[in-house]
Amino acid sequence: MKFTRSARSFSRRPPATHRLAIWAACAAFTCGSAQAQTSSNPDAAPEAPEADLSIQAQPSNFWTGIWTRQNLLGDMGGLRPWLGKYGVTFQLTETSEYLANLRGGLNRGGTYDGLTTATVQVDTSKALGIPGGLFNVSALQIHGTNLSARNLGTLNTASGIEAQASTRLWEMWYQQSFLDKKVDVKIGQQSIDQEFITSQYAALFVNTMFGWPALPSYDMPSGGPAYPLAGLGVRVRGQIAPALTGLLGVFDGDPLGNDPSNLSGTNFNLHNGTMVIGELQYAINQPSEGQLESADSSHALPGTYKLGFWYNNNAFADQRYDNTGLSLNNPATTGIAAQHHGNFSIYAVADQMIWRPDPDEARSIGVFARVMGAPGDRNLVDFSANAGIVMKAPFKGRDNDSVGLALTYIKVGNNVHDLDLDYRAFNTGPYGVRTQETTLEATYQYQVTPWWLLQADAQYTFNAGAGQNPSDPTQALRNTFVVGVRTNITF
Repeated sequence: MKFTRSARSFSRRPPATHRLAIWAACAAFTCGSAQAQTSSNPDAAPEAPEADLSIQAQPSNFWTGIWTRQNLLGDMGGLRPWLGKYGVTFQLTETSEYLANLRGGLNRGGTYDGLTTATVQVDTSKALGIPGGLFNVSALQIHGTNLSARNLGTLNTASGIEAQASTRLWEMWYQQSFLDKKVDVKIGQQSIDQEFITSQYAALFVNTMFGWPALPSYDMPSGGPAYPLAGLGVRVRGQIAPALTGLLGVFDGDPLGNDPSNLSGTNFNLHNGTMVIGELQYAINQPSEGQLESADSSHALPGTYKLGFWYNNNAFADQRYDNTGLSLNNPATTGIAAQHHGNFSIYAVADQMIWRPDPDEARSIGVFARVMGAPGDRNLVDFSANAGIVMKAPFKGRDNDSVGLALTYIKVGNNVHDLDLDYRAFNTGPYGVRTQETTLEATYQYQVTPWWLLQADAQYTFNAGAGQNPSDPTQALRNTFVVGVRTNITF
């Protein structure tokens, strides 16, 4: 097993629908738990005619209730509200998809892949009487086949749930808030793609790079502590001003460094350098807690703007030169790459709603953009970007549907490009020179029930492989066209 980006053995990020469904399930479950303590089970049979009218209005049988409940399993026979009294919540989601490559790439054809995520959270205020504490543990069961590695050969991998089949621990952390929730500290095994470098609107899309972007996926050791990996570390978050929040995290430099073959997620590595990541988040026209709209103006459009960096103090191999200054494609090379101390990147993210005809309705349009840069001498990718537009409630009566169109772009580092040119200079015959790759994605997400989402998706990749076939660098790789459908169920 390899957990390196160059192997393209897996993607790095939970899918947009999956991530949204997890947090939606959390909110729905917590709400359901509180209601269960003050009212009857909504899935139970109705009371006698003389009972309270609000109780009579509940669904009259199982088959009616199943289509309106927030979770497929409802309150699990009273288990959810009982656990909720002690501060315990449980979420279980299944994301399954079938994606097919219709042209180009390595091979035509389709594959199935899936991801089951189980998460348990404990509110320590209810469970132990410790205000402001939250314990979280989650596990993944990854199944199916990796379309990108098997059929595509692209740098922009097609699905955010692609990963090596395994059952593994994902996150395990404790978070404690202070100063009336203005500061909180999280310690333990964390997946930083849940908080850092995120985009609200980009989360809709299926391609991996709209979740965990291309630059950290390829440039961080093992792709960084992000799905399906996590790393030990500490994260501090604080409210600097009403609209300004700062995050700072310190993590192990390589989540798989001490055991690259680990499939269980339990290596708990602290022996391979240090990674520091920081981010400032500026939010405008945001509603206060408990409000649906901003207090400033019902027509003010919300947005969030982020600026961040990461630094890793490990050694990184030069992508072109050996330890004597010769090209690694020079026949006289030692084959030992020159080393650089440390690696870093800066990035910016913007999410902005640009149109909302009625603040009392769900219909709106938002745009997003995200750019990242890193040194070109020690990285496969020295620049990546994505941007897109998302419409919520595109049709009357479909308030929870979303439709989107987006582009994701990867630029190969200068030294990688020049190394390919060196090969041509020292050898005869054709050879692909890597430059850049762009993927266009269109998607529609349809909410069948509160617990069931269906998503149709299409992706076209230009200059697949960035100009080089990963299986045979002497041959071209045709542009790819992928179509498919994803389903997400919250149990």
